Amino acid sequence: MKTSLFRFVSLLILLVLIMAMLPVPAYAQTPTISGVAPPQIFNNVDNIITITGTDFDSTAQVSLGGTALLRLTQSPTELTALVPVGFPVGSYDVTVATSIGPVSCPAPCVTVSAPAPTATTAPLPFVRPQFVIKSSRTNGSVSTNSEFKLIVVIDNAGTSDAYSTQAVLTSSDLVPLKTGGVVALGTVAAGNKADFTQSFLVTGNTYGVGVLTVDMTVTYYDDAGMTYSDKFALSVPTSGGGSGGVVYPTSTPTGVKSSQLVITDYAASIDPLQPGEQFALTMTVQNMGNEKAQRVTMIVGGGSSGTSGGTPQPGGVSGGSGEFTNFAPVGASNVQSLGDLPAGGAIQAKQNLIVNVSTSPGAYPMKVTFSYLNEKGEVVNDEQVITLLVYSLPNLDVSFYRPPDPFFVGQPGALPIQIVNLGKRLSVLGTLKVTAANGTVDNGSSLIGSLDAGGYFTLDSMLIPDQSGTLTLTFTIDYTDDFNQPRTITRTLDVEVMEAMEEPPIDPSAGGGGGGFPVATEETTLQKIWRFILGLFGLDSSAPSGGGGEVLPPGENPVQVQPIPGKG
Repeated sequence: MKTSLFRFVSLLILLVLIMAMLPVPAYAQTPTISGVAPPQIFNNVDNIITITGTDFDSTAQVSLGGTALLRLTQSPTELTALVPVGFPVGSYDVTVATSIGPVSCPAPCVTVSAPAPTATTAPLPFVRPQFVIKSSRTNGSVSTNSEFKLIVVIDNAGTSDAYSTQAVLTSSDLVPLKTGGVVALGTVAAGNKADFTQSFLVTGNTYGVGVLTVDMTVTYYDDAGMTYSDKFALSVPTSGGGSGGVVYPTSTPTGVKSSQLVITDYAASIDPLQPGEQFALTMTVQNMGNEKAQRVTMIVGGGSSGTSGGTPQPGGVSGGSGEFTNFAPVGASNVQSLGDLPAGGAIQAKQNLIVNVSTSPGAYPMKVTFSYLNEKGEVVNDEQVITLLVYSLPNLDVSFYRPPDPFFVGQPGALPIQIVNLGKRLSVLGTLKVTAANGTVDNGSSLIGSLDAGGYFTLDSMLIPDQSGTLTLTFTIDYTDDFNQPRTITRTLDVEVMEAMEEPPIDPSAGGGGGGFPVATEETTLQKIWRFILGLFGLDSSAPSGGGGEVLPPGENPVQVQPIPGKG
């Protein structure tokens, strides 16, 4: 009975241990969404939304309104997804689907909106205040030795405010009273008017004179502190003259209308420019004025049109008097027609040029003339100056001054390096560095210094390759160019690397203490049969020893092995 009870208890304990060792499966939880940020996005750019919640596993997929999104990052509590540019406008729900099931944030969870349009206005050619005379009238009798008042109304017709506005009135027939002819008007906003009254005493003779002239100068500043001055001539009718006291409006000069062509940007197709280089010079020409430029002609190198004072002269446009010592046109002349260019418009002009081979390094100004007609048919010449930089960079050949010896893996080999100056002028070079990706270079750095035209510099380095095959050597030379800017020349050379030669192993059983090729000690079947036949005749049929000679069957010659001397 006790035995049965003991067995039962033992089996029960064993069953409990087995159950404890079995893995208990972990049941995944249904994911939840606690929030989505940002709640509103704009569809003119790519947007990233962040979904926070719980139990997000690696199978989680995000969709916006039923459209699958690209998942960027994933953690148990956070997901990020990409909403591509151009996503349709609307309010959407966000759904996260995992291996357990989907969970959603109901609409409007994320709102996709289109960006508000921004109003754009064309920039004005320039902004400044500008005064005009609106009216002028008199109060009182304008006759000799009498006093009267002149009432003037001016208007700021410009596009910015006028500051510290001041009017000064003078006349040879009138004497200003009280103010001395100076009236301070202060700040006059753009589009606003200002009026003032100035008293005068008539000192001149008005008999037979119908109109007296008053000169008025208005000075003011803009918001940038630039000063302006406008001059006006006011007509004051006399009381005893033929004008009968009728006030006539005076003409007011308006803003000047003109064209102005400016090179706002230019670039050469080759950088840097060197003597003998052919390149294309591209220029962006913009009309910065407020009037159209007609029949624009570009003259590279400088020149002029065949006109004088607006009157056409024989000869047309002259472009042969320009400066072409360092740069000369190639493929076409230096005169080009650009057509009409409206106010604020821009055009790109291109000219093919060559750098003279005798040009020394330096900065060279180049004159460009634009000849055109304004709206009155008058010829206008706008001259511009641009600067081109010419370099003379070293022309070097990197090679070996003799064929290098064969290279083997792990064994040092000589690198007979040679640097030759192929240019036409002296070059001052910095440090030469030699490196190899799959090897080690000893004595691979040296200062070169100055090299005359055709001169050379040599450096003997050692290369220890790490692996066989083609090995690339990289040569780096530092120097300073003609404008004191650091530059680097990089060249490469390839060398072939072979596997290392291995020495045969030394046979310890070889006599005389010297090394030799190992002698096979295993006996072949033919040798065994031959020893059996020798034994039948009573001859020596013993097996050969390790270091002695072997008994060979008739017709076989022994192989003579020459020992190889060892190192040491």
